[in-house]
Amino acid sequence: MTSTILVTGGTGFIGSHTTVLLQQAGYRTLVLDNLCNSSANVIDRIAQISGTRPDFIQGDIRDPALLDTLFKNNNIAGIMHFAGLKAVGESTRLPLQYYDNNVNGTVCLLLAAQKAGVKTIVFSSSATVYGDPISLPITEDHPRSATNPYGHTKLVIEDILENLYNAEPGWRIARLRYFNPVGAHPSGLIGEAPQGTPNNLMPYVAQVAAGRRERLQVFGSDYNTPDGTGVRDYIHVMDLAQGHLAALQHCQTKDSTLLSVNLGTGNGFSVLDMVRAFEAASGRAIPYDLVPRRPGDIAACWADTQRAEALIGWKATLGINQMCADAWRWETGQANQATGS
Repeated sequence: MTSTILVTGGTGFIGSHTTVLLQQAGYRTLVLDNLCNSSANVIDRIAQISGTRPDFIQGDIRDPALLDTLFKNNNIAGIMHFAGLKAVGESTRLPLQYYDNNVNGTVCLLLAAQKAGVKTIVFSSSATVYGDPISLPITEDHPRSATNPYGHTKLVIEDILENLYNAEPGWRIARLRYFNPVGAHPSGLIGEAPQGTPNNLMPYVAQVAAGRRERLQVFGSDYNTPDGTGVRDYIHVMDLAQGHLAALQHCQTKDSTLLSVNLGTGNGFSVLDMVRAFEAASGRAIPYDLVPRRPGDIAACWADTQRAEALIGWKATLGINQMCADAWRWETGQANQATGS
């Protein structure tokens, strides 16, 4: 039986792009997703891009019986763990839902993997584990101190994985702390498709450029940054997906490992930098309003990326113009589908 990579949250933004690369690299994939913020038609699009259809199960990582069945019926060699709620602002309003879905869900997943003897996992962590940075760029040795419930769930899961690694020999774990994923697959077939109002900057900017929303709200204009707006390390989702593939392949060469690396570009861009770049990519004006800061947000955050390059041979290659061009292609493709044009 061919070995399989279980991709939790594999119809989501980052999970879907990584599933494409896994399939193109020759892996068999099994996608598990509860579709709370994605759509099953993403599976058709992954198949269209990669030429191979991933196996798909609609279900929840908090369902132990389902997980046991998946591990029993599939020769799972490793796990790419993307499943989780991910909006900073929402997490401050709904902390219990975030702890239940992200932390409890991960414990359920690890218990099932442990029972099945599957000890390779690449975890989708986040730069939010660093909290409000005391120095920039942020290295992996920076103190961890999350400023919001979302970030804290990622921090807790990181600690659970480290505890597990220390308690049991043979675990091969990668904790990938990534910064701000944007962009879309260059085919325009998959991209970020939030249900309802977007929580992240790029899809909101794209929807304003497309005329689906009137104006962008820029949260915070009084930060200690060059133009007063928040500065982030935006990374193309295709670079990010390549980082996951590199981390998995690194883990598969080790008898035991606990890897923690940043996935970013090493460059910081402000919200207004991104607005101007998207205006250039789309040829559209993007009207915006400066509004008060959101709870849990920080002024600036970008990565030191040297460890990822040294340990797993990965480095981001796609710049801000490519990020915006691919996001705009995805946005206009969705709009054309909706109108039948």
